[in-house]
Amino acid sequence: MNKPIQLENIEACVFDAYGTLFDFGAAAERCRDVLGDKVQQLTQIWRTKQLEYTWLRSLRGDYVDFWHVTGQGLDYALAALGIEDNALRTRLMELYFVLDAFPEVPEVLRTLKDSDFKTGILSNGSPSMLIAAVRRGGLESLLGPLISVDDVGIYKPHPSVYQLAVDRMNVPAEKICFLSANAWDAAGAAYFGLRVVWINRFGTPPEQLPGSPEAEIRTLSELPPLLVR
Repeated sequence: MNKPIQLENIEACVFDAYGTLFDFGAAAERCRDVLGDKVQQLTQIWRTKQLEYTWLRSLRGDYVDFWHVTGQGLDYALAALGIEDNALRTRLMELYFVLDAFPEVPEVLRTLKDSDFKTGILSNGSPSMLIAAVRRGGLESLLGPLISVDDVGIYKPHPSVYQLAVDRMNVPAEKICFLSANAWDAAGAAYFGLRVVWINRFGTPPEQLPGSPEAEIRTLSELPPLLVR
């Protein structure tokens, strides 16, 4: 029987936000009364274009904040599905601003706090988006810095973004456990030098890129037993 993987000498746990702590599918799901069976399709297209636009803007050097990119991604998704409904667009954007946290998140963060781990968020999200989502989830007292790529004006997986975690947490990279549900983000953080746990919520294969997470879990509930002082 294989011994469970454990991460030693960790001082801080830093989380990606969207897909990791907060369910990006919640906005469309709460509009099922209008979208019907297009909920999943809209969520997938919206998320795909949102991420593609962050990468393309980073390459082009024309940074705008994540709220702007999120709106552009939604506009593409609505157009792709042939939906013209301004009221629905407004509703979806308002719901995205206050996404639901995954059910296990508060308990896991509380466990980490009680164990004296530093915690924080490192996200593409703009500061106002992160603040709103954290408040909705009642997580204010369980998280430290809410670190946004706004501080460097470029999106993940640029190395300068992961350096923000080191600088803002005041912890060396080798003592930071970074957690993301996005395989490309996990690979980017590992390549930078953070200690990475990939939350593979959706059962996807790993990216074929340099940078491998040290552990793979399905939900955040599996995290605390991996951490060893």
